[in-house]
Amino acid sequence: MNAARETVPKKTVGILGGMGPAATIEFFRRLVAATPAAVDQAHLRILIDNNPHVPDRSAAIFGRGEDPRPALADMARRLEAWGADFLTLPCNTGHAFQDAIRDAVSIPFIDMIEETVRTLSASRVGLLATTGTVHTKLYAAACERHGVELVVPEADDQDLVMDIIHRVKAGGSGASVREYAARVVERLARRGAEAAIAGCTEISLISGDGMPLPWIDALDCLVQASVRRALNESTEMESEAPQ
Repeated sequence: MNAARETVPKKTVGILGGMGPAATIEFFRRLVAATPAAVDQAHLRILIDNNPHVPDRSAAIFGRGEDPRPALADMARRLEAWGADFLTLPCNTGHAFQDAIRDAVSIPFIDMIEETVRTLSASRVGLLATTGTVHTKLYAAACERHGVELVVPEADDQDLVMDIIHRVKAGGSGASVREYAARVVERLARRGAEAAIAGCTEISLISGDGMPLPWIDALDCLVQASVRRALNESTEMESEAPQ
Protein backbone atom coordinates (compact mmCIF):
# COMPACT_ATOMS: atom_id res chain seq x y z
CA MET A 1 0.00 0.00 0.00
CA ASN A 2 1.25 3.49 -0.80
CA ALA A 3 2.13 5.08 2.55
CA ALA A 4 0.76 8.41 1.37
CA ARG A 5 -2.70 6.80 0.98
CA GLU A 6 -2.83 5.15 4.38
CA THR A 7 -6.29 5.18 5.96
CA VAL A 8 -5.27 4.04 9.45
CA PRO A 9 -6.98 6.45 11.89
CA LYS A 10 -4.52 8.61 13.80
CA LYS A 11 -5.21 10.71 16.86
CA THR A 12 -3.85 14.23 17.32
CA VAL A 13 -1.22 14.63 20.04
CA GLY A 14 -1.48 17.66 22.34
CA ILE A 15 1.69 18.77 24.13
CA LEU A 16 1.74 21.07 27.14
CA GLY A 17 5.23 22.37 26.49
CA GLY A 18 7.77 24.97 27.50
CA MET A 19 8.82 23.31 30.78
CA GLY A 20 11.52 23.65 29.56
CA PRO A 21 11.55 24.55 25.86
CA ALA A 22 14.56 22.38 24.95
CA ALA A 23 12.86 19.32 26.45
CA THR A 24 9.72 20.11 24.47
CA ILE A 25 11.73 20.31 21.25
CA GLU A 26 13.37 16.98 22.05
CA PHE A 27 10.01 15.35 22.78
CA PHE A 28 8.68 16.57 19.43
CA ARG A 29 11.81 15.30 17.66
CA ARG A 30 11.55 11.88 19.28
CA LEU A 31 7.83 11.62 18.48
CA VAL A 32 8.58 12.22 14.80
CA ALA A 33 11.47 9.75 14.85
CA ALA A 34 9.38 7.06 16.56
CA THR A 35 6.45 7.29 14.14
CA PRO A 36 6.49 4.56 11.46
CA ALA A 37 6.18 6.79 8.40
CA ALA A 38 7.88 7.02 5.02
CA VAL A 39 6.14 10.18 3.77
CA ASP A 40 4.87 13.38 5.38
CA GLN A 41 1.23 12.32 5.22
CA ALA A 42 1.87 9.23 7.36
CA HIS A 43 3.16 11.25 10.29
CA LEU A 44 1.12 12.35 13.30
CA ARG A 45 -0.57 15.67 13.75
CA ILE A 46 1.02 17.27 16.81
CA LEU A 47 -0.21 20.42 18.57
CA ILE A 48 2.22 22.19 20.91
CA ASP A 49 1.51 24.98 23.36
CA ASN A 50 5.09 25.96 24.20
CA ASN A 51 4.51 28.14 27.26
CA PRO A 52 7.71 28.85 29.22
CA HIS A 53 5.78 31.27 31.45
CA VAL A 54 4.09 28.52 33.47
CA PRO A 55 5.11 29.24 37.09
CA ASP A 56 7.98 27.16 38.42
CA ARG A 57 6.61 23.78 39.44
CA SER A 58 9.20 23.00 42.13
CA ALA A 59 8.82 26.42 43.73
CA ALA A 60 5.06 25.88 43.93
CA ILE A 61 5.50 22.43 45.47
CA PHE A 62 7.59 23.94 48.27
CA GLY A 63 5.20 26.87 48.77
CA ARG A 64 7.66 29.42 47.45
CA GLY A 65 6.02 30.28 44.15
CA GLU A 66 2.86 30.89 42.19
CA ASP A 67 0.42 28.02 41.59
CA PRO A 68 0.95 26.64 38.05
CA ARG A 69 -2.42 24.88 37.90
CA PRO A 70 -4.40 27.75 36.31
CA ALA A 71 -1.82 28.04 33.50
CA LEU A 72 -1.72 24.27 32.94
CA ALA A 73 -5.51 24.02 32.90
CA ASP A 74 -5.73 26.89 30.40
CA MET A 75 -3.17 25.21 28.13
CA ALA A 76 -5.07 21.93 28.33
CA ARG A 77 -8.35 23.60 27.36
CA ARG A 78 -6.72 25.39 24.44
CA LEU A 79 -5.16 22.18 23.11
CA GLU A 80 -8.49 20.38 23.36
CA ALA A 81 -10.21 23.25 21.53
CA TRP A 82 -7.56 23.15 18.82
CA GLY A 83 -8.31 19.48 18.17
CA ALA A 84 -6.04 17.41 20.41
CA ASP A 85 -7.38 13.91 21.09
CA PHE A 86 -5.17 13.38 24.14
CA LEU A 87 -2.64 15.37 26.16
CA THR A 88 0.99 14.90 27.16
CA LEU A 89 3.28 16.86 29.47
CA PRO A 90 7.03 16.41 28.90
CA CYS A 91 7.81 17.66 32.41
CA ASN A 92 8.04 15.16 35.26
CA THR A 93 7.59 17.69 38.06
CA GLY A 94 4.52 19.11 36.35
CA HIS A 95 2.79 15.78 36.91
CA ALA A 96 2.28 16.81 40.53
CA PHE A 97 -0.47 19.05 39.11
CA GLN A 98 -1.96 16.62 36.61
CA ASP A 99 -5.34 16.60 38.37
CA ALA A 100 -5.84 20.22 37.27
CA ILE A 101 -5.13 19.18 33.68
CA ARG A 102 -7.48 16.19 33.82
CA ASP A 103 -10.25 18.23 35.43
CA ALA A 104 -10.03 20.94 32.76
CA VAL A 105 -10.69 18.71 29.75
CA SER A 106 -12.68 15.72 28.55
CA ILE A 107 -9.80 14.07 26.67
CA PRO A 108 -7.25 11.63 28.17
CA PHE A 109 -3.94 12.65 29.70
CA ILE A 110 -0.97 10.26 29.51
CA ASP A 111 0.87 9.95 32.81
CA MET A 112 4.58 9.86 31.94
CA ILE A 113 5.61 8.63 35.37
CA GLU A 114 3.18 5.71 35.38
CA GLU A 115 4.23 4.79 31.84
CA THR A 116 7.90 4.84 32.86
CA VAL A 117 7.52 2.69 35.95
CA ARG A 118 5.39 0.08 34.21
CA THR A 119 8.26 -0.57 31.76
CA LEU A 120 10.72 -1.48 34.52
CA SER A 121 12.13 -4.97 34.83
CA ALA A 122 14.49 -4.12 37.71
CA SER A 123 13.25 -4.57 41.27
CA ARG A 124 15.32 -1.67 42.68
CA VAL A 125 15.88 1.53 40.70
CA GLY A 126 17.57 4.87 41.23
CA LEU A 127 16.07 8.22 40.31
CA LEU A 128 17.53 11.40 38.88
CA ALA A 129 14.81 14.06 39.14
CA THR A 130 14.14 17.52 40.51
CA THR A 131 13.95 17.93 44.26
CA GLY A 132 10.30 18.84 43.72
CA THR A 133 9.60 15.53 42.00
CA VAL A 134 11.41 13.61 44.73
CA HIS A 135 9.53 15.53 47.44
CA THR A 136 6.11 14.75 45.96
CA LYS A 137 6.95 11.03 45.88
CA LEU A 138 5.42 10.75 42.40
CA TYR A 139 7.89 8.05 41.42
CA ALA A 140 7.88 6.44 44.85
CA ALA A 141 4.11 5.96 44.69
CA ALA A 142 4.23 4.56 41.15
CA CYS A 143 7.07 2.21 42.09
CA GLU A 144 5.17 0.97 45.12
CA ARG A 145 2.15 0.19 42.94
CA HIS A 146 4.37 -1.93 40.70
CA GLY A 147 6.41 -3.62 43.43
CA VAL A 148 9.62 -1.72 42.69
CA GLU A 149 11.91 -0.26 45.35
CA LEU A 150 13.06 3.30 44.65
CA VAL A 151 16.48 4.66 45.60
CA VAL A 152 16.82 8.45 45.64
CA PRO A 153 20.14 10.34 45.84
CA GLU A 154 21.60 11.42 49.16
CA ALA A 155 21.27 15.14 49.93
CA ASP A 156 24.61 16.18 48.39
CA ASP A 157 23.94 14.19 45.25
CA GLN A 158 20.43 15.61 44.99
CA ASP A 159 21.97 19.09 45.05
CA LEU A 160 24.27 17.94 42.27
CA VAL A 161 21.30 16.66 40.25
CA MET A 162 19.65 20.08 40.56
CA ASP A 163 22.88 21.75 39.43
CA ILE A 164 22.95 19.44 36.40
CA ILE A 165 19.34 20.33 35.58
CA HIS A 166 20.06 24.07 35.83
CA ARG A 167 23.13 23.67 33.61
CA VAL A 168 21.10 21.85 30.96
CA LYS A 169 18.36 24.50 31.10
CA ALA A 170 21.08 27.09 30.47
CA GLY A 171 22.22 25.21 27.38
CA GLY A 172 24.84 22.80 28.71
CA SER A 173 24.71 19.13 27.79
CA GLY A 174 28.32 18.25 27.09
CA ALA A 175 30.72 15.69 28.51
CA SER A 176 31.21 17.45 31.86
CA VAL A 177 27.47 17.53 32.58
CA ARG A 178 27.13 13.88 31.65
CA GLU A 179 30.12 12.98 33.85
CA TYR A 180 28.45 14.58 36.88
CA ALA A 181 25.28 12.60 36.17
CA ALA A 182 27.29 9.39 35.84
CA ARG A 183 28.83 9.96 39.27
CA VAL A 184 25.38 10.18 40.83
CA VAL A 185 24.31 7.01 39.01
CA GLU A 186 27.43 5.21 40.21
CA ARG A 187 26.64 6.06 43.83
CA LEU A 188 23.05 4.91 43.35
CA ALA A 189 24.45 1.62 42.04
CA ARG A 190 26.56 1.24 45.19
CA ARG A 191 23.34 1.51 47.19
CA GLY A 192 21.76 -1.34 45.28
CA ALA A 193 20.06 0.30 42.32
CA GLU A 194 19.87 -2.00 39.30
CA ALA A 195 18.84 0.73 36.84
CA ALA A 196 18.50 4.51 36.82
CA ILE A 197 15.50 6.57 35.74
CA ALA A 198 16.10 9.85 33.94
CA GLY A 199 13.12 11.37 35.73
CA CYS A 200 13.50 14.96 34.57
CA THR A 201 13.20 15.97 30.93
CA GLU A 202 16.40 18.02 31.24
CA ILE A 203 18.16 14.86 32.42
CA SER A 204 16.67 13.21 29.30
CA LEU A 205 18.81 15.59 27.23
CA ILE A 206 21.93 13.89 28.57
CA SER A 207 23.09 10.79 26.71
CA GLY A 208 22.64 7.58 28.67
CA ASP A 209 25.33 5.77 26.67
CA GLY A 210 27.93 4.23 28.94
CA MET A 211 26.15 5.07 32.20
CA PRO A 212 27.08 2.79 35.13
CA LEU A 213 23.50 1.41 35.15
CA PRO A 214 20.86 0.73 32.51
CA TRP A 215 19.31 4.13 31.65
CA ILE A 216 15.51 4.35 31.68
CA ASP A 217 14.52 7.59 30.00
CA ALA A 218 11.06 8.83 31.04
CA LEU A 219 10.83 10.96 27.92
CA ASP A 220 11.28 7.89 25.72
CA CYS A 221 8.55 6.11 27.68
CA LEU A 222 6.20 9.03 27.05
CA VAL A 223 7.09 8.98 23.36
CA GLN A 224 6.26 5.30 23.01
CA ALA A 225 2.97 5.62 24.91
CA SER A 226 2.00 8.66 22.80
CA VAL A 227 2.71 6.93 19.50
CA ARG A 228 0.74 3.86 20.57
CA ARG A 229 -2.26 5.98 21.51
CA ALA A 230 -2.04 8.13 18.39
CA LEU A 231 -2.04 4.99 16.24
CA ASN A 232 -4.96 3.56 18.20
CA GLU A 233 -2.80 0.94 19.87
CA SER A 234 -3.27 2.35 23.37
CA THR A 235 -3.76 0.44 26.59
CA GLU A 236 -6.25 1.18 29.35
CA MET A 237 -3.43 2.39 31.58
CA GLU A 238 -2.55 5.20 29.19
CA SER A 239 -6.01 6.76 29.36
CA GLU A 240 -6.71 6.51 33.04
CA ALA A 241 -5.30 8.10 36.17
CA PRO A 242 -3.53 5.69 38.56
CA GLN A 243 -5.77 4.45 41.36
